[in-house]
Formats: sequence, C-alpha cells, structure tokens
Amino acid sequence: MGVRDALPLAAPGLLTEPGEHVADTRKHALAVCLTAAFMAGLDVSIVNVALPSIREGLHASEAGLQWILSGYALTFGLLLVPAGRLGDARSRRTVFMWGVALFTLASAACGFAPTMPVLIVSRLLQGLAAGMINPQVSGLIQQMFRGAERGRAFGALGATIGVSTAAGPLIGGALVSAFGADQGWRLVFLVNVPIGLVLVPLARRLLPPPERTGRRESMDPVGVLLLGVAVTVLLLPFIQQHQWPGAGKWLLVPASLALLAAFVAWERRYRGEPLVDLSLFRLRSYGLGTAIALLYFAGFTGIFFIFTLYLQAGLHYSPLLAGLAITPFAVGSAGAAVVGGRLVNRAGRRVVVAGLVTVVAGLLATMAATLLVPGPHVALATALPLLVAGVGSGLTIAPNQAVTLSQVPPAGGGSAAGVLQTGQRLGSAIGIAAAGSVFFGLLGQGWPVAFRHGLMVVVLFVCAGLAAALYDLLRRS
Repeated sequence: MGVRDALPLAAPGLLTEPGEHVADTRKHALAVCLTAAFMAGLDVSIVNVALPSIREGLHASEAGLQWILSGYALTFGLLLVPAGRLGDARSRRTVFMWGVALFTLASAACGFAPTMPVLIVSRLLQGLAAGMINPQVSGLIQQMFRGAERGRAFGALGATIGVSTAAGPLIGGALVSAFGADQGWRLVFLVNVPIGLVLVPLARRLLPPPERTGRRESMDPVGVLLLGVAVTVLLLPFIQQHQWPGAGKWLLVPASLALLAAFVAWERRYRGEPLVDLSLFRLRSYGLGTAIALLYFAGFTGIFFIFTLYLQAGLHYSPLLAGLAITPFAVGSAGAAVVGGRLVNRAGRRVVVAGLVTVVAGLLATMAATLLVPGPHVALATALPLLVAGVGSGLTIAPNQAVTLSQVPPAGGGSAAGVLQTGQRLGSAIGIAAAGSVFFGLLGQGWPVAFRHGLMVVVLFVCAGLAAALYDLLRRS
C-alpha cells in the first residue's frame, strides 16, 4: 500500500465539504500549530549560545548549565506519549492551549529567574509544556488534512522543525550580541511570551473542537507511569553523561529496557483503551519510520552541538557568528521540506532515501572542508556542504513523518505521533552523548580532529537510518 492509498479520503470533524472558507480556516489553524511547534523546537537549541552569559550572570556550575539543556530534553520526551493520548481521548485543542499557556508562563519564569534553581525548575516546566504541544500538532494535522494536503502540511511542519532547531543558535546569538550578556540571555526566554499570549486565543478560535463520541475513554494510568519511568531512566545516563562520573549510570539502560518490557506486557493485557496501540508496530511504515526518526535525530541534533562548540570554544567565534555559520543548514532544510512534503504523496519512502543520501554527502563534504580549511575561515568553507546537508534533512524529516503516520487512523494520531517524537527525543539524547564523547575524548589532538571524528559518529547514525529506509523500499518492491 502506497502513501496515497493509505491516506483516508476524509478526515473527521473539520473536513466535510471543504469550501474556500473551510480551506482558509484550516490554513490559519495550521499556522497556529506551526508557530507553537517553532516556539517549542527553538528552545531546544537557542539556549546553547546563551550558556556563557547564564554562567556569568547567575554564577552557575557546569552541572547547573547541563540541567538547563538536558532537563528540557528530559521533560520534553517524558510527556509526549501521555499528552498525545490525552489529546486523542479528550480534546487536542484544549491540551494544545494548556501547553502553550504553560510554556508561556515557564518562559517568563526563566527570563526573570533570580537564581539557578528557579531557572532549572522553570526550564523543566518548559519542557513539559513542549511535550504537551508537539503531539497535538501532528494529531491536528492528521485530523484536518487528507491526501496530498496532509503531505504538504507535514512538509510545512518539517520545515518548521528544521528551521527552529537550526536557527536557534542564530537567534540566541543575535539577542546576546544586541542586548549584552546581562540581559541577552533573559530575552532568549522572554521572546516566547508575546507569541504565547497571541497563540492561546487564536487556538481557541481556529483549532477544531473535539468530536463528541458519547464515551469517556480511560487514560491508562499504569501505562503512563511505566512508560514515564522507563523513558526517564533511559534518558538520564545519556543527558548526564559528563556530570555523573563512573560507569554505574549505564546500569540504568538495562533497567529501562526491563521497564519497557513491563510496559509492553501491561499494554497487551490492558482491557481498556491502551496508552500506545502496539498493533501500529505491525505496520512496516510505522515501525520502520519510527526507527528511522530515532536514528536520524541521533545524528541531526549532534551536528549543532559539536559544531557550535568547535566554533565558539575552538575558534573563538562570537555567539552571533556561530549562529550564522549554522544558517545554511537551516535555509536548505526549510526549502527542501516544503518540496519533500509535495513529493511524498507520489514517491513515498523514496523521498526519505534521497534525503538521507544527500545528508551523508553533505556531511562528508563538511568533514573535507574542515580538513582543507581548518582555520578561522571554516564557516565559509562549510557553508555549501551544510546547505547540501540541510536540503537532505528537509527531504528526510517531514516526508518520513508523513509516511510513518500515513496508515494511522486520525483518531489515534496524537498518541502515534507522541511515540514517534519520543523516538526523536531519545535519538537526540543518544546522539549528543555519543558524538560528544568522541569529540571531548579527542580534544587533545586539536579541535578540527575532534570535530571531524564527532561528525563521523553523526554520519554513522544517518547511515543506519538510511539502511532502515532502504530495507523498507526493498520490502515494498
């Protein structure tokens, strides 16, 4: 079954006889969703360039700074599946609005934080709110669009994710450079506040209301608890790799696998509506798509982590210049995601394969550029290779999400997207830990050598995702 065949002919609720007014409403609703997704994705990377200012302004320790980054990733990943299930069972619009409201309040608390403990707690709340928002966006796209329109909507979402992650260092660097170390880092968080204040009433007005099914579904509290603890235990050793000395932390990995096994056993025996519909993994498009997302995000996120460190700490770039150096990737990703969203309805997984091949080619060219131009002009030398890698990324993220969710019924779109995005968050944590370990382990041989070896780890993750995508194509043929 191809993507075109798998997509339903009509999505419930909003799509009956879509006239011009309904089409405009859907476009405006999509804009609301994408703005919220951009805001949540931006805070994954925008804080990186502000860390030196936070250290100076709040006298932060290395462990405290790590929690500002990793705490957001941890709570973000923790709530994706439960929030997706809650939106499916109750109201995606309501969960979306509460998520945006909490994100806005948490951003304000971060911006005005007088001490590091207040900043860390506020950052954890920000991550929880982002975890509430993101699965509703995918679920609403499933609900509002069908066929080629859904592919284009996911293309826009993919462009948003790519641009928000890649543009974070640029925007953060511009704010710190423009307003100084004392106030710049605070504006990195406060910039979300006016956006959130506008989004909440717009969401109330434009997003589709919940369907009235006449029954109130169970939220599977035992499944929520088991999955939440399993995800937390799995993420902790990766995000605390450098702050938690010794090898004992890695014992949490088999413990998390045991908890995941217990979760699967519970879901199979649960008589109500389960937190995760395990039958989805029998669909090759969903199971392999989730694996591809995990592997690709393990590479995708690691690029910005080690490249920003190389530029700022190794070559003494300013925050703004370091952000500008990442911009070619963001530009390529944004443009290609829109194209990929239009192609996926016809070409399906082939678009993802083409994207992953392009990413590998761009990253290998980036490695070659740093070898040929290892000095302060490395940003210029890597601009074109990063643009190529960004184009590949745009052809990967959105099309993969569209193919992965193509056979998922719209009623379960939120929880299915939550599982997919949890895989992305796990991949990000694992990839940053792996690339970072190689990078820091080889700093004694020089920053260029450390960066190239860290980038090779990224390439290996992307190649693993490419192998999974090629396997899917071979099975289909």
